[in-house]
Amino acid sequence: MKILLSGGALLLIGWLVMFLWTDNTPAQEALLLAPIQRGNIENFISATGKLEPTHYVEVGAQVSGQVEKMYVTAGDRVKAGQLVAEIDATVFKTKVANAEASLESQQAQLQQLQAELSLAQLRAKRNQNLYQKEAISEDTLFESLANEKILEAKVRATKAGIRADKAILDGDKATLGYAKIYAPLNGTVVDVYVREGQTINANQNAPLLLKIANLKTLTLRADVSEADISRIEPGMEVYFQTFGSDKRKWYSTVRLLLPTPSIVNDVVLYQVLIDVDNQDGRLMDAMTTQVFFIQDKAENTLLVPLGALHKTPKGYRVAVQVENEIEHVKVAIGVKNKTHAEVRSGLSEQDVVVVGNQARQTQTATSALGSAPRGRRGY
Repeated sequence: MKILLSGGALLLIGWLVMFLWTDNTPAQEALLLAPIQRGNIENFISATGKLEPTHYVEVGAQVSGQVEKMYVTAGDRVKAGQLVAEIDATVFKTKVANAEASLESQQAQLQQLQAELSLAQLRAKRNQNLYQKEAISEDTLFESLANEKILEAKVRATKAGIRADKAILDGDKATLGYAKIYAPLNGTVVDVYVREGQTINANQNAPLLLKIANLKTLTLRADVSEADISRIEPGMEVYFQTFGSDKRKWYSTVRLLLPTPSIVNDVVLYQVLIDVDNQDGRLMDAMTTQVFFIQDKAENTLLVPLGALHKTPKGYRVAVQVENEIEHVKVAIGVKNKTHAEVRSGLSEQDVVVVGNQARQTQTATSALGSAPRGRRGY
């Protein structure tokens, strides 16, 4: 009996040890907690865009000829009125000289006719006096009067010819002036299309020589999808980033929405124009950008993860850890994005909220892994 009792006692002790070391109670769910933080939040519409100069001019040639001299290269800064290129002007100088000679000839002819007209007027006046005294015939008087009228007509025709020659001379001088090309605005030479010695033909169209742009102010053309364009309006705050900008943000506002869309691969896109100040010259023509149109934003406010929010018919509630207990608190929220929401009331910066539990996440992950067919490896 002693042996049996001793054996039973040992079995009982072993069973108690196994019971204490083995957790047969349901696993208590470990909660996932997150503190309430203070920060900035914004809700935005994203798009892509490209930068271009707001003010630029493609400078062309109005005359044909050989490019004799290029005074600028790409990247040079120029001022309005600065000489940037010159075309061989030999032919145009010859035309100006011919026009000046023709004008001088007409002016000399006019002086001669005016002198003859003065003489004819004196003769006609004298013949009128003589005719009254019956000293000359009527035919002689009519001849002198007719000669006066003829010379007056010649003087008027010569004056008209002088005006025409002056117009031709002015045109030839203007054409000669076109052989020198000046910068039409202050800016930077962003491209040069011709080289010295190249022959250009301006008879059919104006050949382009170079492009000058004012890079101090740029225009951002953002392509916005038709699903988002209705939420964008002029004056809306916007910021953008460029590739390799070290996370720098440029801020501006929407200037204009263009009504005509462009269709790219069956996607309808509308262009939104944004003026950008580029006084420091960090931005360049044709840069690709990521654009963010700000719909709502809040700065230096309390933020709660979206996973902590539970929507009820009476509003939002969150589970807050108070010491070792969980309390449900009603909260008012403001701006929301994809991860957080602004807390307007109900929570403080010291609160810790429940955003989930590890058991559910583990069960979800296990279910996902167990969905693979048995006996095969899931790749």
